[in-house]
Amino acid sequence: MQKHGTAEVLTGAFVILLALGFVVYTLSHTGRASVSGYPLIARFDRIDGLNNGAEVRIAGVRIGAVTDLKLDPDTFLAVVTMTIQDDVKLPKDTSAEITSESLLGGKFLSLTPGGDTTILKAGQAITITQSSVSLEQLLGKFIFSVTTMKPADTAPPEGKK
Repeated sequence: MQKHGTAEVLTGAFVILLALGFVVYTLSHTGRASVSGYPLIARFDRIDGLNNGAEVRIAGVRIGAVTDLKLDPDTFLAVVTMTIQDDVKLPKDTSAEITSESLLGGKFLSLTPGGDTTILKAGQAITITQSSVSLEQLLGKFIFSVTTMKPADTAPPEGKK
């Protein structure tokens, strides 16, 4: 068995420490770190692309994170649990919408505060929700509608050519 030189061992240790540094940096700067605050829930028909750790935003500002995703076996709705910063007090008529970062980006939960004077308490539910829009379903509907058009629908009106 060959002995490794001091330089090789130090180089290996440096590479491992550098990799650990990248992991710590990535976790602390991607919005996936834990958020302290109070929990709220919301129920959606579909949550395509929303993941644990996804940001919760109001007006584009991060105010929390998604902490749990599960299926309600009775209603077959997706139950999203989120943690909201303690200094953000949301009215009872706040709405939640699953939104895309961009066409190819990830999803986040966008909240729009309402005007109610009653404030949501820890563990309560946001009842006004809009589910994730599936780009694939929209394209499928468009393609289906174009392919099922009658030839008369695409022909120019009589007398005009």
